[in-house]
Amino acid sequence: MTLAHTSALSRLGHALSDATRTGILLALRDAPARPSELARSLGVSKQVMSNQLACLRGCGLVTSIAEGRSTWYSLADPRLGDALGDLLELVVTVDPDCCSPEGCTCA
Repeated sequence: MTLAHTSALSRLGHALSDATRTGILLALRDAPARPSELARSLGVSKQVMSNQLACLRGCGLVTSIAEGRSTWYSLADPRLGDALGDLLELVVTVDPDCCSPEGCTCA
């Protein structure tokens, strides 16, 4: 394992640590989308969507292509969609009293 591997997994972990970013990545598994479509489908403001897409671009997980007045976003690598699908297939039992969106309270 190299520093590049560790960095790449850390960026993915950071992306998945936010429900909106996770929703974006899962939505982009199906097809490229415009920010307004993603914001509407995820129930967030356009400003929130803009900020989260900027984060995902910075992590190298999504790319954008301008087409006229629209910008389309897609996964940077189609294998990311496959990896997310594999993660969704994992069955994990989580104690709801232990881990919450606010953080893990396990001792």
